[in-house]
Amino acid sequence: MRVFSGVQPTGEIHIGNYLGAIRQWIELQATNECIFCIVDLHSLTVPYPPSELQKRIREKAIAYLAAGVDPEKSIIFVQSQVREHTELCWLLSVVTPVGDLQRMTQFKEKAKKYKKNVNAGLLNYPILMAADILLYGTDIVPVGKDQQQHVELTREIARRFNRRFGEIFKIPKALLPKAGSKIYSLTEPTKKMSKSDSSHTYISLFDKPEAIKEKIMSATTDSGKEIKYDQKSKPGISNLLTIYSLFSERSIKEIEKEFKGKGYQVFKEKLAQLLIEKLEPFRRKKKELETRKDYLQNVLADGRKRAQVIAKETMKKVRGAMGLSI
Repeated sequence: MRVFSGVQPTGEIHIGNYLGAIRQWIELQATNECIFCIVDLHSLTVPYPPSELQKRIREKAIAYLAAGVDPEKSIIFVQSQVREHTELCWLLSVVTPVGDLQRMTQFKEKAKKYKKNVNAGLLNYPILMAADILLYGTDIVPVGKDQQQHVELTREIARRFNRRFGEIFKIPKALLPKAGSKIYSLTEPTKKMSKSDSSHTYISLFDKPEAIKEKIMSATTDSGKEIKYDQKSKPGISNLLTIYSLFSERSIKEIEKEFKGKGYQVFKEKLAQLLIEKLEPFRRKKKELETRKDYLQNVLADGRKRAQVIAKETMKKVRGAMGLSI
C-alpha cells in the first residue's frame, strides 16, 4: 500500500501531532511504501517570516528523522521542490466547487482567526492537499481527526475528476489512530492542541524536562479531585488521562484504578515523569542530527528525486486525460 502524509514547517511538532499522525507513520513504514512531505506551500497561507522559512524546513526534517521516520524505508522531501504539486493543484481546481471549500471547518476557523488575511490560498488549501495525496497514487492517508474532512474532500475531487476525464486517480482512505486522534490543549481542554497557540498549551516532542513538568503541573483540570475519564464533565483530566494512556500503553481504566483517591497533583507528577522518560530519545536524536547538515541535505535531495519520478508519471497521465500537451 502507498501511504502519504505531511506536516507544515510552522511551530514545533507536539505530542498531538505525534500521537495523531507521526506515530502511525513509524508503524506504517515497516510494511508499506511511505511518502512523507514537509508541506511548506501550505504554511504560506498565514503570516510568516520569509527569512525563517528554510530554517523551519530543516527543523521539521530533523523532527521527522528524530521521531523515527527512516529514509531507507520512506521518501522524505520538501513539497515546493516538486513542482507537480502546484500544477496538479490548479488542474484539480477546475473540478472543485467553491461551495465545498467554503464549508471546510478549518477554513472557517482560520478565516475567523486571521480576519485581516483571508486569502485565496486559505480557501484553496484543501485542493493543494488533494494534489499532494493524489499525485502519488496514495492508498492511505494517516491523519488526525481534524484533517479527516480534507481527506473526504480529496476523495470527492478524485471521483469528480475521474467521472469527467477517465479513471486516473485512486480513491484514498483516511487512517485515524485507534486512540489519540485528537489531543486537546493543556490550557483549554475543549480545544485541539495546536502548535500555532502559546507554547504553554502543548508539549513539544523536544521540550526539556523542566518545561514538560511545568506545563503538566499547570495544565487545566476540573472541579473535584477524582481521576476519572469523562470528556463532557471533566475535559481537563480526561485529556491528561488520554495522554498518559497512550504514552504508557495502558488502558484508561487501569490508570484510573491506580490513581483512585490520590488527587490531581500526584497524577500530574507521574504523568510529567512518564513524558520526560518517553521523550528523552527524541531529544537525544534531534541533538545528534543538528550536527549532521550534509546528511540532512542528502536525505531531502534523495527524497525529492524519488518523489519526482512518481509525480511526473502521474502528471503525464493527467495532462493526457485533460487534452494538454504531454
